[in-house]
Amino acid sequence: MLTMDELSKAVAGCTRCSLHLSRTNTVLGEGNPESKVMFVGEAPGADEDRLGRPFVGKAGQLLDKALNALNFYRDKNFYICNICKCRPENNRIPSDDEAEACLPYLRRQVVIVKPQIIVCLGATSAKYIIDKQARITAIRGKWIERKGYHIIATFHPAALLRDESKKRLFWEDLKKVKEKYDEIISADL
Repeated sequence: MLTMDELSKAVAGCTRCSLHLSRTNTVLGEGNPESKVMFVGEAPGADEDRLGRPFVGKAGQLLDKALNALNFYRDKNFYICNICKCRPENNRIPSDDEAEACLPYLRRQVVIVKPQIIVCLGATSAKYIIDKQARITAIRGKWIERKGYHIIATFHPAALLRDESKKRLFWEDLKKVKEKYDEIISADL
């Protein structure tokens, strides 16, 4: 079984799709690799590509601020990554071919981290993890049990920067994640 370091090296050398031609850095993931919670977004943006870290731009700062308000911290309580490990040009939505090229890496991350909770941040993540046909507005905030994982979708934090009316629902969804996390931690004691 690959370790996270070995997976990081494999991703850094990836040429499975054309996104490798324009990337500055690959962005595997960050946080506690032994966490019970994994957040999965869409793809790196410009800041993430430049720094090689997920969710470090404005959307990531918004997400961290919301999670920190729930006493939930990246280095302690969760692991965060994206479907795609390279930035699509102009921050466009990844194509099916690009996402499919990266899914084996995401599956390996899930095997390594062993989360009990997977949080899909946005429609692209929900499409590849929950249901290719589902609309984020129809499935967000609802728990799905699949293959031993508790899965929930919510809006991508970038969507909140474009439409503040989604913030309340996003906050409610994050509170559900924290409640489920606390429930799992209590059961482990």
